Amino acid sequence: MTKLSVNINKIATLRNSRGGNNPNLIQVAKDCERFGAQGITVHPRPDERHIRFADVYALKEIITTEFNIEGNPQHKYMDLVLEVKPTQATLVPDALNALTSNAGWDTIKYQSYLVEIISELKSNGIRTSIFVDPIKEMIEGAAKTGTDRIELYTERYAREYLQSPAQAIHHYRESAILAHELGLGINAGHDLDLNNLHYFYKNIPHLLEVSIGHALICDTLYYGLENTIQLYLRQLKDR
Repeated sequence: MTKLSVNINKIATLRNSRGGNNPNLIQVAKDCERFGAQGITVHPRPDERHIRFADVYALKEIITTEFNIEGNPQHKYMDLVLEVKPTQATLVPDALNALTSNAGWDTIKYQSYLVEIISELKSNGIRTSIFVDPIKEMIEGAAKTGTDRIELYTERYAREYLQSPAQAIHHYRESAILAHELGLGINAGHDLDLNNLHYFYKNIPHLLEVSIGHALICDTLYYGLENTIQLYLRQLKDR
């Protein structure tokens, strides 16, 4: 079974745009779980432009499924994660001023750094995942870091899917097969949506989790939160 983890960053962005607490981030997280999501993802950034660090502590108290905290493992992120102890820490090499995540780790160049970070997280009982592009050498490098899982960065897949689904999926499928052979669990995320998710799910073996935020929240404007989550869950089933 492939789990759906809902990234609620955009809910926080909407809340922050007017101040106050509307929409209520905590209630939305509860409702996502109630409507069938098997996890909640957040990606706090140092400037707290969407998810605030206080949100992470509050979410820890109410989440009953899997809690996934994404981020660049600098000091502030590591202090937060080691205190909160989520189900999973997903390490993303985004720059401080990045609008959104836009590349996977160079697992060869940063291998010793990742080994150190991942070792600390795992010693605290936190499952680790690292954001990677579908490149053979990067998958092999990831396996040497000690990480439990990789998260395939799927922006390229989503873009190429519009022209040729078969071509778009090719490197992702090969990467997933290799990752599984190397003992890595497989997650995926970025720009997955109702149009391209089922094809990805059907063609990527051993897919454990997808993390979806932007597209899911956009669809919620038209379909409502409960119906949208159900629509996404349907994409993660055989037909």
